[in-house]
Amino acid sequence: MNSLQSIAQQLSALNTDGINLGTKELLHYQRYTKLLDLSPNSRVRAHLSGGYVSSIKGRGMEFDEARHYQPGDDIRAIDWRVTARTGKTHTKVYREERERPVFVLCDLSSTMRFGTQLMLKSVQAAHFASLLGWSAITRGDKLGALVFNNSEHLELKPQTRKRAVLSLFHSLTQIHVANEGNNTSLALENSLMRMRRLARPGSLVYLVSDFEFFNENCAKYVSDIRRHCEVQSVEIYDPIEQAIPNKAKGRRLTLTSSSSDDSVTLGSVASHQAYLNERTKKRERLNQLLQPHVSKHISIDAGRLLLEQIQAGATASQ
Repeated sequence: MNSLQSIAQQLSALNTDGINLGTKELLHYQRYTKLLDLSPNSRVRAHLSGGYVSSIKGRGMEFDEARHYQPGDDIRAIDWRVTARTGKTHTKVYREERERPVFVLCDLSSTMRFGTQLMLKSVQAAHFASLLGWSAITRGDKLGALVFNNSEHLELKPQTRKRAVLSLFHSLTQIHVANEGNNTSLALENSLMRMRRLARPGSLVYLVSDFEFFNENCAKYVSDIRRHCEVQSVEIYDPIEQAIPNKAKGRRLTLTSSSSDDSVTLGSVASHQAYLNERTKKRERLNQLLQPHVSKHISIDAGRLLLEQIQAGATASQ
């Protein structure tokens, strides 16, 4: 079987062509919710009721322990059975539970409309957002989102159950096919500014993008979000952005983006090295600006199946 046939079969199994985005392919990830661990990596900060156990002890929904009565304890919490059995006054202590909404910021701008192997980066980003959405509602979390392209964005306030995921799917497909303007360089920055307002304290926020236009202002907004939320970043990349193919010597390959047109000679050592140096500098700058403000950063290859990468543990922490 040649590579083209293999790619066609993989895309067919996902109900996608790798270029356009539809609801059917997003429904595919409902069966794989256990692959993502949404457990808190940091202390829960929200003061809301919900499904996460807090380190604070007090009146809550779930019994924690019985201990000796101390001056100042609520007499309504006295455990009379333990008191009668031991002859010493004991009081009940409860574990407070906290709610932690999950938000996904999904970048579908023009730099994400690029792909050389399996699918566009934008399609892979939507697939990850789908898996995240299903995982969140399966755990009983509320799900919110901010989906954007060059000139439009849709904000989804946190919702519960299946309607939350279906709202996310509608936003993803709508923004993916929408006509775009030319405001590419500020799309991510503006969306992060909006997410700073949208994300509730104590939330888990996923940033899904290629981060091509991540700058100092973006870093400031992520830092502001992190003050009250846990932030994780998911970088979507295409294989050719890591290393261009060393084939077809003498032929020229033009990589076109909204910011520049880069012409690279395939098979040219000097051209390959210059390209690699440029990408390395960009990588170092992104690491410097983004990583101090996120609890976890993972990379997802748009040239490989998402589930394959997650199941194999190939989402490398940067």
